[in-house]
Amino acid sequence: MLDRIGGLLAPILPSRFRPGVVVVPVVRLSGIIGFTTPLRPGLTLSSVARSLERAFTWPRGKAVALVINSPGGSAVQSHLVFRRVRQLAEENARPVIAFVEDVAASGGYMIACAADEIVCDASSILGSIGVVGGTFGFNRLIEKLGIERRLYTSGERKAMLDPFLPEKPEDVERLKEIQQEIHEGFIALVKSRRGAALAGPDETLFSGEYWTGQKSLELGIADRIGDLRSTLRERFGEKVATPLVSAERGFFGRRVPGVGRAQLGQWWGGGAGSGFADEVLSAIEARALWARYGL
Repeated sequence: MLDRIGGLLAPILPSRFRPGVVVVPVVRLSGIIGFTTPLRPGLTLSSVARSLERAFTWPRGKAVALVINSPGGSAVQSHLVFRRVRQLAEENARPVIAFVEDVAASGGYMIACAADEIVCDASSILGSIGVVGGTFGFNRLIEKLGIERRLYTSGERKAMLDPFLPEKPEDVERLKEIQQEIHEGFIALVKSRRGAALAGPDETLFSGEYWTGQKSLELGIADRIGDLRSTLRERFGEKVATPLVSAERGFFGRRVPGVGRAQLGQWWGGGAGSGFADEVLSAIEARALWARYGL
């Protein structure tokens, strides 16, 4: 009876709801990871959790497609998104296919590793399996300007790497130890997900270098060259439906994770000066991160 009703309604139903149509929900994961300001929401677990939940529980869904375009960012947020994708994939027994657009580097590549298959364009950028951190030193500038730095701490290492104090070798060494620990975790994650597919030496694969999609295929950090439409049609048939699962819309019709109307009002109000400065600096840092990959 249900099949008969479905057949009668098929001509007026959207294609993804018609009987016999294979559905592969699509979730877009783009932007700098964990890099969020009031007007420039970044890619975080909180911003994509709902979309991922909907995609993996979509009725009659046969797989989930992740469209990734990210130069990386926060190691923690990258790993949180990675873990959520794997948890949902295992709970719902659905395969995951990652489609890389311009770039899936550093944390962006970590998220791509949550997929069972990584598809990219020949000119996509993948890799950068490493850890980077940077800051500026202003201690000579404030001396030149006659500014006295006053800092009060409890704990001898609390002010480690303060940009207004001279750099200490022991502080740099401690930072490098932390980076090395994070890097080792990243390497273990890639090896656990890519396994025997990896074709290059560790010194190359995990040096922090990045490659085009074609070279990534040779190194085993990607599986095939292609695009979402042709790949899914080849895999699931010409009538495959690929609904885009978007995040909920917030104030001003856009997704603003963790920022409500009151916070935006404060940003535009008394705190607008500092808010504008933060936005400018954030834009510069974001531009620098994308530019690292020639984008």
